[in-house]
Amino acid sequence: MLSFPGGHPPNPPRVRDVSELPKAHLHLHFTGSMRPATLLELADKYGVRLPEALTDALTSGEPPRLRATDERGWFRFQRLYDAARSCLREPEDIQRLVREAAEEDVRDGSGWLEIQVDPTSYAPRLGGLIPALEIILDAVDTAMRDTGIGMRVLVAANRMKHPLDARTLARLAVRYADRGVVGFGLSNDERRGMARDFDRAFAIARDGGLLSAPHGGELAGPASVRDCLDDLEAHRIGHGVRAADDPRLMQRLADRQVTCEVCPASNVALGVYDKPEDVPLRTLFEAGVPLALGADDPLLFGSRLAAQYEIARVHHGFTDAELAEVARQSVRGSAAPEDVTEKLLAGIDNWLAGPAA
Repeated sequence: MLSFPGGHPPNPPRVRDVSELPKAHLHLHFTGSMRPATLLELADKYGVRLPEALTDALTSGEPPRLRATDERGWFRFQRLYDAARSCLREPEDIQRLVREAAEEDVRDGSGWLEIQVDPTSYAPRLGGLIPALEIILDAVDTAMRDTGIGMRVLVAANRMKHPLDARTLARLAVRYADRGVVGFGLSNDERRGMARDFDRAFAIARDGGLLSAPHGGELAGPASVRDCLDDLEAHRIGHGVRAADDPRLMQRLADRQVTCEVCPASNVALGVYDKPEDVPLRTLFEAGVPLALGADDPLLFGSRLAAQYEIARVHHGFTDAELAEVARQSVRGSAAPEDVTEKLLAGIDNWLAGPAA
């Protein structure tokens, strides 16, 4: 592992524009992808009174102070998220959210986006579970045509709900694999609900050809990453940063080329780490763990995809060559078809070969 004077890597000059670096975005939650202005407009449209902490954050541009490393803090985060989700009530709201998420990703250089959603959260207002997922998938198809980005859906179960609910979702996800569902996830507070309780749901998803991409190693420690590997046979790990606390676990991730979807701004906003430089990006990268930087919930955390690459550059000393390699890892860890993968990898090479600013 490299060492730096004073223990910190130097900040290289800002050379190539990271928003022009082709990349894949593998960790973006549905409601959390919304633009602040869109949420404020929808809240006004439906007469929803948003929590003060949320409206203050949306109007100021500063993310709310959350610190979700204790259950009270996580509950507060979930309350803000649920308030935002309550403003998505009609198919046109879903269409707008998906189109704007695609537009933001294109602006940040993303050529492939896998957006994560639990359709049960939207089903009551959209006519049921199947209509809700179909509305989302139709919106994705339209956004792809309108923006040119490759886009697919990862259906996620909720750890806070019964494992039988997860099995229902897994069957639904497999049923719509030919309509744009590419993976199956497990979200919410990883300190609640053991991974093994959801093993049958993930077996259904894997047998149906879907990627296994549960959350782990964010609010809980390395053991939660091991559980995702052992019990859910994860192809990717949502977050996974706490694997850096266990060298043997990092080696296992590197050997199996299991991609960690690391969300630096989110980690700091939720109090997993105190400062951007504390997020173990370089530790994981130099251990050979594949990384895919993600924005998680930009609505609440205040920064989108390109900003995560800036964090790697400014706070961890990543060179343009290293940023290009992280972008390649995001593409290789995605469910993008071969032609899209080849196009994005060629674009990354061209970005790196181009002139510095």
